[in-house]
Amino acid sequence: MQLAVKSGIFESDAMPDRRDTKQPPERVLGRVIACDGARATILSAVSTGSWLAGDAWAIGRMISINLGSSRIVALVYRVHAVEAAWTDTAENPIRIEVEFLGEVLEGSDGKTRFQSGITNYPPIGAVAHRIRTGDLALVHDLGERGGVVIGQITQDASIPATVNIQDMLSRHFALLGTTGVGKSSAVALLLRKAVAVRPRLRVLVLDPHNEYSSAFPELALTIDGDALDLPFWMFKQEELAEVVFRGRPALDDEPDILREVVAAARTRYRTPTAPDLARDLGSSLLKRPLDIGGPRAAGPEPVQAQASHDAPTPYRLKDVFAIIDELIGLHEQRWPRAALRSLKVRLESLHADPRYRFMFGRANMYETMAPILGQIFRVPMHGRPITAFQLGGLPGEVVNAVASVLSRLAFELAVASQGAIEVLVLCEEAHRYVPSDPQLGFAPTRQAIARIAKEGRKYGAYLGVVTQRPGELDPTIMSQCSTIFAMRLANERDQQIIRSAISDASASTIAFLSSIGNREAIAFGEGVATTMRMRFAALAPHELPAMGGKAAAEEGARFDPTLDDLVRRMRA
Repeated sequence: MQLAVKSGIFESDAMPDRRDTKQPPERVLGRVIACDGARATILSAVSTGSWLAGDAWAIGRMISINLGSSRIVALVYRVHAVEAAWTDTAENPIRIEVEFLGEVLEGSDGKTRFQSGITNYPPIGAVAHRIRTGDLALVHDLGERGGVVIGQITQDASIPATVNIQDMLSRHFALLGTTGVGKSSAVALLLRKAVAVRPRLRVLVLDPHNEYSSAFPELALTIDGDALDLPFWMFKQEELAEVVFRGRPALDDEPDILREVVAAARTRYRTPTAPDLARDLGSSLLKRPLDIGGPRAAGPEPVQAQASHDAPTPYRLKDVFAIIDELIGLHEQRWPRAALRSLKVRLESLHADPRYRFMFGRANMYETMAPILGQIFRVPMHGRPITAFQLGGLPGEVVNAVASVLSRLAFELAVASQGAIEVLVLCEEAHRYVPSDPQLGFAPTRQAIARIAKEGRKYGAYLGVVTQRPGELDPTIMSQCSTIFAMRLANERDQQIIRSAISDASASTIAFLSSIGNREAIAFGEGVATTMRMRFAALAPHELPAMGGKAAAEEGARFDPTLDDLVRRMRA
């Protein structure tokens, strides 16, 4: 049965709408009564119990406007009755506001294709109807780019939601949503798809809640505070200072003293004649600042130590203590003794603190950083391309410094490999590391992550951003993410961030961002064919992050700790 268009200029050139037997017998929804450059108003009528009332005009659904030689695809974003009253015995006129997304065109060979944007606008009286399943699939088809299935289109569960992994990764991506909407399970799904498609990809998950260790039982290595070795000598000056001073104000000279003694300790470690060096240090190196390019002093060559004072080369903490003691004992004081003693006390307390054994416990068992890089970034991979780095087990004062070291190493590894190793750094709770306020957070962490966002694509270093507060995220980082999965966001400021990122042709999609269901997202950007409302596929229980699946699965056998257990865990 074909639909006959009975009036207007469409008598001769309207394309009959093809239907399958499962669709309602009446497909004409209404007619266009107003149009501007991006939107149109459709007049329709519904009665109580009509299929039109609860199906076709639902917010967020796509419909078609028939132009004869093409069909415009439009998104419903507002519905309201013409009259203030409603009658159950007759049809009620309604007005529908739609936004244009693109056109479905039929070629001379009978093949159809979808193009974004509008070339032919609908005239007054154009017929609006339910979108064909084939057209809906065409709208979300990636075509020759190819993609992997990550879920289903919300409007029609028979149509897969696909994403191009290479475009998503190489131009970075963000997954945003308030707590409890399924962000973690969506992240786990995307990472599984990414490592399956990109065999050279290594993934480093900065996991502040320790929830991803159970999500990849066969794909990931979990590194917690007990299994971590991140020697203190791999920290740059600013990163080490963040750990040493830990938010407490330092005396005026302490940062400069730390810089000088670390540079001297690196030199002493490399020099086999340590006693001679110690004498020379007392007469030359420790009497002047270690400024690169400064005048050459008598005694041992200090310039090499100056030029490499931030290089990740080993040195011993006992040498640092010895050099501080030598400075304290000098007759001509270069630094105040109070500042020297204060710095030594800080370093000694750090060294003795069991929470920092990941930095100091086995630091001098390593002559190079090769085994550290191999463990963290899975080189060689050994079938486990994902590293779940559990930041939740580290002292809170050093989390930013550790995140800075890891992000910096990820970029440097990708550069050194010349693209042979691809690295994805996934930042959970990213607003902690790159907050919108430049006065907050830790500057080296911000710089390391921003460098991946701005330059990483050239070298195979990619960034994934996950946050529940995009309004608190550095807008520079957000602007570099070209594929965005926006899940439910109730905060108006957060919605405004998404509204500024989405294209004008899909801006009305944000209107219902605050009410979409769990596991649903509005995906837009380089990695998808067009803006789509989709639902992420469900994962098996053993593939869910711990806080989403494991805890619920083990609810019947939940751990019931004693008071001693709680105290022991808090101390750890």
